[in-house]
Amino acid sequence: MDLHLQGKVALVTAASKGLGKAAAREFAREGARVAMCARSEVIETAANEIRLETGAEVLAVRADVSRQDDIDALVASTLDRFGVIDILIVNAGGPKPGNFLDLKAEDWEAAFQLTLMSAVRLCYAVVPHMVERDSGSLVTTQSYLVKQPQDRLALSNSLRLAVVGLWKSLANELGPKGIRVNSILPTYTFTERVEQLMADRARAGGTTVEEEAAKIIATIPLGRMGTAEEYGRAVAWLASPAASFIHGQALAFDGGIIKSPL
Repeated sequence: MDLHLQGKVALVTAASKGLGKAAAREFAREGARVAMCARSEVIETAANEIRLETGAEVLAVRADVSRQDDIDALVASTLDRFGVIDILIVNAGGPKPGNFLDLKAEDWEAAFQLTLMSAVRLCYAVVPHMVERDSGSLVTTQSYLVKQPQDRLALSNSLRLAVVGLWKSLANELGPKGIRVNSILPTYTFTERVEQLMADRARAGGTTVEEEAAKIIATIPLGRMGTAEEYGRAVAWLASPAASFIHGQALAFDGGIIKSPL
């Protein structure tokens, strides 16, 4: 399928590894020009890998999406380089794991800035440019937890749901302006973040990472976790003109793990 991404500009945040890097790579494979950011210098290595693999034009920017100044600089650099932003993929590292009584107020504040306010600030920085052009696509990567909360993930269970609520509001507001707005809700996918969560569960339960991973896999009807490459293909399609009538949706990338019919 032609996703009609040739020459489009996609800005992908938290893209030095994991799901963000997979999204950036897939956009590049489809012919898009890509801006990608992360907090560390590893973003340059990731961008070089994608350039060499795809031949795409890739801009790497060091930026922490929990900081307003970094977001402003990221968006300015992207517009200076490419002139437009057609697609914004809002992605950020996951909040600290833990049950409610394990967490402190400062953990909530840090997670609030990372998970919710990063999305708010990125939209304030990018959406006006899309409105000027009557065109654009916003996708936020959150988690299947918004439909099926899990133990030891109180911060994610709470704040990711807030982002999806924001996205539903934006869908109503921005749809008439030619801007599509969608969420993607991945379940456990082989990334460093999943390794972190499995290690946390193993410490809390006195088990091993392998045992915790096996417990998760047993709940997924497809009998395995997803891959970053599969996620990349899904998010590229959702953000692309090929999904032109998909709007205001929260797409489950979950292998069937969500049990709710809605």
